[in-house]
Amino acid sequence: MSAQNKNDLSATASPLTDSDDLQQQLSQVQILLARHRAVDKLVHQQQQQLPQSELIESLVHKQHLLELQLKLAPMHPADIAYILEALPLEDRLEVWDLVRAERDGEILLEVSDAVRESLIEVMERTELVAAAETLDADELADLAPDLPEGVIDDVYRKLSAEERERLRSAMSYPKEAVGSLMDFDLVSIREDVTLEVVLRYLRFFDELPNHTDQLFVVDRNENFKGTLPLKLVLINDPDIEVWQIMKSKAKNDCIYLSPDDKADEAAATFQRYDLVSAPVIDNNNKLLGRLTVNSVMDFISDEADNEQLANAGLKEEEDIFASVWDSLKNRWHWLALNLVTAFIASRVIGVFEDTISQLVALAALMPIVAGIGGNSGNQTITMIVRAIAMGQVQPDAMVRLLKKECSVAILNGVIWGGIIGVVAWLLYDNLQLGLVMVVAMSLNLLLAAIAGVGIPLLRQKFGGDPAAGGSVMITAITDSGGFFIFLGLAKLFLI
Repeated sequence: MSAQNKNDLSATASPLTDSDDLQQQLSQVQILLARHRAVDKLVHQQQQQLPQSELIESLVHKQHLLELQLKLAPMHPADIAYILEALPLEDRLEVWDLVRAERDGEILLEVSDAVRESLIEVMERTELVAAAETLDADELADLAPDLPEGVIDDVYRKLSAEERERLRSAMSYPKEAVGSLMDFDLVSIREDVTLEVVLRYLRFFDELPNHTDQLFVVDRNENFKGTLPLKLVLINDPDIEVWQIMKSKAKNDCIYLSPDDKADEAAATFQRYDLVSAPVIDNNNKLLGRLTVNSVMDFISDEADNEQLANAGLKEEEDIFASVWDSLKNRWHWLALNLVTAFIASRVIGVFEDTISQLVALAALMPIVAGIGGNSGNQTITMIVRAIAMGQVQPDAMVRLLKKECSVAILNGVIWGGIIGVVAWLLYDNLQLGLVMVVAMSLNLLLAAIAGVGIPLLRQKFGGDPAAGGSVMITAITDSGGFFIFLGLAKLFLI
């Protein structure tokens, strides 16, 4: 299929609105790939028996690729990204070869970091430059860190002066700042024109930028004055001037953002006020761009994924189809730490070998103390990390959070420790053993609460990721601490 035909097909791309439809499309692509490999193998095996076997093999190969290409062409870039992420590397690269057109850049933006890296590795420099040239400055800034050295320089030289300035601006902000997420594609109007002029101006656009729910109002000197919702443009008298009906006559009467604001705080603002878009202005009261809800949702989704992986000591660079070596490099740090902590826990048990040998019931009960502590600690650390992400935890909040979580831990220890203590008493006919279970569980839950609050807050204080390896550290503390507390109390009061 020619590049032109391929581009024509891609122009009809539309998103799939149902997850079942997307799964069905993925299944169909997988079936086509499997059929393609099976037929190719069969034709290749018969190559020596047919006089025109090479021609037949070539025709069959092209037919299957064409069928796959026709299946992929009308799909939305986000749906193609989903399919690429769900395929093993060999199949992923085969599909990627079939969708290379003007949508390359859009698809690279949609896929995860790990998949993007695998796709970029097989692309020629000219292909990467061509893909990057199709993106806006804000999108290009997102992709730039993953591109090989020199590609951005080639693209930069081909940009207009305005686009160069926008790209330089977007890349100057850290990843966690609003400036790195803002969109330069917006509609601004003057405050001293009538709505009729505004309507005529809007008709010049082939289409309005996505998520345009309001227009941004500036004065003659391009100073930001406020916002004007589109619905007010439509329902008011066309002869009225913008300043008379605009949503805010003053900048500080509307919700606006600074490019240096933290992205997580901006996300909380969008959620609180149900925003679709918000202006981004600098310290000189100049309109730089806007932040839209789709960028905020992407940021929230990425943060949630990173937090989930970080909590288990993983990085985003690994996907389920990564090589064994890449997976090993990604996981060994926390596994090594876990091995050390497990060894410490085993030595704690070793110290109390005589105690366990005299009362075998301790061996059966001590995993309960450690396990409950680990679960409770993970609950606490999850709540604290979530609160940090939502901006609800202030620097001086540690004492207040410790008091609250310790109170919860003690109550849980008394309640559930009491229950398991009664069970231990009945099973082993030993009241003292039951009481030791109550005290040990309460103390280990208290330890879990202190660790669950302290670990993320201390990591945040010293500039680390509050979620990184939290579950690993909590498990290590509650295992070693739980064994020591339970066996220590048993040695004091039971032996």
